[in-house]
Amino acid sequence: MDENGATPDVEDSGLHDKLPISGLYESWFLDYASYVILERAVPAVEDGLKPVQRRIMHALNEMDDGRFNKVANVVGSSMQYHPHGDASIYDAIVNIGQKELLFDTQGNWGDIRTGDGAAAARYIEVRLSRFAKEIVFNDDTTEWQLSYDGRKREPVTLPVKFPLLLSLGVEGIAVGLSTKILPHNFCELIEASISILQGKEVTIFPDFLTGGQIDISNYSDGHRGGKVRVRARIEEEDKKMLVIRDIPFGTTTTSIIDSIIKANDTGKIKIRKVVDNTAAEVEIQVHLAPGVSPDITMDALYAFTECEVSISPNACIIIADKPHFVGVTEILKYNTGQTVHLLQRELEIKRLALLEKILYGSLEKIFIENRIYRDIEECETFEAVIRTIDKGLEPYKPQFYREITDDDIVELTEIKIKRISKYDGYKADELMKKWEEELAETEDNLVHITRFAIEYYKDLLKKYGKGRGRKTEIRAFNQISANIVAANNQKLYVNRAEGFIGYGLKKDEFVTDCSDIDDIIVFKADGRCLVTKIQEKVFVGKDIIHCAVFVKNDERMVYNVVYVDGKTGVSYIKRCQITAVTRDREYDLTQGTPKSKITYFTANENGEAEIIAVSLSAQSKAKVKQFDFNFADLLIKNRSAMGNILTKYPIRKITLKQAGRSTLGGVDMWFDPIIGRLNRDERGEYLGNFGPSDSILVIYKEGSYELTNFDLTNHYVSNEVLLVKKFDPKMAITALYFDGGQKNHFIKRFNIETSTRDKKFLFISDAKNSKLLLASTDKHPRLEITLPKTATKEQSKEEYLIEEMVDVRGWRAMGNKLPNDKFKDVRWLEPLPEPEEEVITSAEVADGEVGDGEVADGDVADGDVADAEAEENEDPVNESNTQQKSPKDDPSPNSGPQSGDTGESDQKADSLSEIATPETTDDDSKPEAKTKKEPKKGKDQKNQLGLF
Repeated sequence: MDENGATPDVEDSGLHDKLPISGLYESWFLDYASYVILERAVPAVEDGLKPVQRRIMHALNEMDDGRFNKVANVVGSSMQYHPHGDASIYDAIVNIGQKELLFDTQGNWGDIRTGDGAAAARYIEVRLSRFAKEIVFNDDTTEWQLSYDGRKREPVTLPVKFPLLLSLGVEGIAVGLSTKILPHNFCELIEASISILQGKEVTIFPDFLTGGQIDISNYSDGHRGGKVRVRARIEEEDKKMLVIRDIPFGTTTTSIIDSIIKANDTGKIKIRKVVDNTAAEVEIQVHLAPGVSPDITMDALYAFTECEVSISPNACIIIADKPHFVGVTEILKYNTGQTVHLLQRELEIKRLALLEKILYGSLEKIFIENRIYRDIEECETFEAVIRTIDKGLEPYKPQFYREITDDDIVELTEIKIKRISKYDGYKADELMKKWEEELAETEDNLVHITRFAIEYYKDLLKKYGKGRGRKTEIRAFNQISANIVAANNQKLYVNRAEGFIGYGLKKDEFVTDCSDIDDIIVFKADGRCLVTKIQEKVFVGKDIIHCAVFVKNDERMVYNVVYVDGKTGVSYIKRCQITAVTRDREYDLTQGTPKSKITYFTANENGEAEIIAVSLSAQSKAKVKQFDFNFADLLIKNRSAMGNILTKYPIRKITLKQAGRSTLGGVDMWFDPIIGRLNRDERGEYLGNFGPSDSILVIYKEGSYELTNFDLTNHYVSNEVLLVKKFDPKMAITALYFDGGQKNHFIKRFNIETSTRDKKFLFISDAKNSKLLLASTDKHPRLEITLPKTATKEQSKEEYLIEEMVDVRGWRAMGNKLPNDKFKDVRWLEPLPEPEEEVITSAEVADGEVGDGEVADGDVADGDVADAEAEENEDPVNESNTQQKSPKDDPSPNSGPQSGDTGESDQKADSLSEIATPETTDDDSKPEAKTKKEPKKGKDQKNQLGLF
């Protein structure tokens, strides 16, 4: 008692002395975090199950009598072990049941494809599958612990002899960490486990019940930081409809349809309607709007909807009561090693059981056949009985694997008289022999445990692998540019004087249709350009001379520019490309001096180079005040290049004299058979150089051909396409096919006689079971036929030169029968080589050599102003033409000043004074190289804005 007479609270004072508040918070949160990680969200590596799943499996095993149980009853039984309520248990049961591996289900369990939920627990039923009973449970190898209230026992982990964690997959969020392991294919996991036991390296990839396609290039073995892209399988039903057959993992048909409708409402895609016909199989019909390309829409679905999703795995598991971040291969190796260990323990337990059976059987035989039971008739106590029997067994004890105990003798005394009287020594010997054979087999399996484990896995695959093949197709995806496939849902307007652009300036000048995700490139009269995101209205700078949709890395777009340098007054001319920029950063096409100004500008989508007429000011000192210049004489440089001097005198005006042709030539195209797409990145098979009128020839395995354009958005399904080539009307197609009507093989050669694009033409028989075996576009194809072995003849091979067997006919022709219709194999051989042609025309030589000389000379020409005054006697047009001259591009003799003009000496100052005159080549003396054609007159082309 204190001085005031109050009794101090001893317990409270002790509590505050020992446990400060800060310590409590730190301890409580750590305990909570550890509990959630270990007991709720993250699976154990031993059985791949979270605690709630493990308790459900244990409860079902306890209840199992071979019949279905109401899920409500299973939930109630599981609550004896799991103290977190019925809702979490019910959700976990449904989740396991929908994966169709551990449970046999009955009733409405929902649909992972459509997102429909399962019926209430009282309406659906469940039981353990045969597979679960075989690989999950074994009381002899299970480690047990008391349940949360101490009334029941539950397994610490279940002795699972299968990589269950990788097969089912898992996702969980704990405190401070999360886990996401994607499901893998049942059969592939077993085959990979066998490979591990055989000492081979393995690689496994995810597989989903929803099917679809997966790009595993960045999977990184399931480690943190990895990523997989999963796509729906979309088929082109016809030119007006696409059909979605499979959906990506983690999505539903409902969510996909919602995302498609949202993309349509925002203008990213253009469709008429979406119809969900999903029943036993997924089928979502996407009806396209008139005039919309199905290939571009397919890419747009991947870019803007849930038809493509990105999934980031994060393999975190509990090992030795601690979370670890590991790869899926490491998990598989751990599970495989654990399976071997569990099989070894089971064999050891079986071996001991067989030894005990043999021991007791031998004791029983000795006890009965030697009539030891008669010796105990005179014994008065039970201890005397035990000693008497033990004495009778003494001569036989050395043959037993262990000592005989009193418990063994007690079991002998419990043998009934009826069994002794009916004892059959022959049957006993047969049974002993059977046990000894089993023991020998068990001991052999223990010695060769790896072999036994491999046979165990093969047995699992044989019994349960049927119908569990891979559902998700592994393939490489192309990178889809959203700007390219997005539908034009906005219109670009410009106010040139005030410097505004955007899709909200509806009263100003219309430029082009565009998408609301496009970038816009803007050129201004002062020579500056920038790229900015399209907006409703944005200020980019006054005096806009050109604006358009910017396409990144477009090497075909070439800008032809003439500008006046503000410091020197000299006019420069250049051709440049702008392929990559930093958004909203200004770039200068001039030298950046104040008062510089663009006097002529065109944007050319295919690298066209026009001829311009330059008129100088009347007050200039130049004797020739008008001359022509061909942009084709300039090399294409980058945006920062200064360019070549056009003239040092003031220019009155520049006008377009003749529309130009492309100087870039055709486009080199490649076909990547892995992803089934065309590309310009040199991936796959080189198809050739394509001009505007060229086409792609596609031969399908079904026996049809199709002509398409060479657009990079075209889709060619890899498993449906046999051949993709550049189309040549003179090219002969060789085809070997089976006619299902006549039951014979035919070979034919034909030319493509149709010119219609995007339409398939069947060139083999339309009879049932007809199929195309081989196709080739070689000029001199050779065929090898392997004939099967017969009773009178060994297996042999025959070679044929096809052009000697069949003539080239129309595509509807049937062709000739194959000489040997019954063959084991057939394949193409290397075709006969083309005869070498030594004749080379002079025009080809001139074109090739002049082209080489032009590039070399052009490289020296940029920016050399120093000798402009000293070389005034040279002709400006002729000088510029020395860079890139060809007979096709030479201007008319009347298109500019000639060498005999009186104003020649002064005109040089107006020309490209920095261009060095190349030495005369041999081609200059050839008539073909000097021939000049009259240029065709043309109108101003699209996107060429002319003089400003």
